Amino acid sequence: MYAVVRLRGNVNVMYTIEDTLKMLRLNKVNHCVVLDENPSNLGMVQKVKDYVAYGTINSDTLTELLEKRGTLEGGAQLTDEYIAENTEYDSISSFAEAVCNNEATLNDVPKLKPVLRLHPPRKGHSGIKKTVQQRGELGNHGENINALLHKMR
Repeated sequence: MYAVVRLRGNVNVMYTIEDTLKMLRLNKVNHCVVLDENPSNLGMVQKVKDYVAYGTINSDTLTELLEKRGTLEGGAQLTDEYIAENTEYDSISSFAEAVCNNEATLNDVPKLKPVLRLHPPRKGHSGIKKTVQQRGELGNHGENINALLHKMR
């Protein structure tokens, strides 16, 4: 599973990139989505790589994000009780493990919003105009996306 976080705004963005960001549901800065690893999603992420940070998310980080930032329609917080009542999983951590193993998707939870709204990172970004290779934040973080998401929890 990929986690994609939008880091830059939409001033002077080409319309094709802005359209791709809308298709990924990344409408605002610090919004995060979790995507399957398939060629179409990877192509969209490659197109917007200069505006987002992305990488492979692990189940512990996904559990933390769903517990702190998972919301339902109407603004209610996602809880273990809601997961147990509405899915075949007994807790958020078991559900996150299944999502990371491609046994379930976030759409399996009814009324769960697909976008996670995150805080700006604690201690700030290391630069939103440079790629990871240039010691910035943009582009493919690989497994290190978990550290960025922990800072933005």
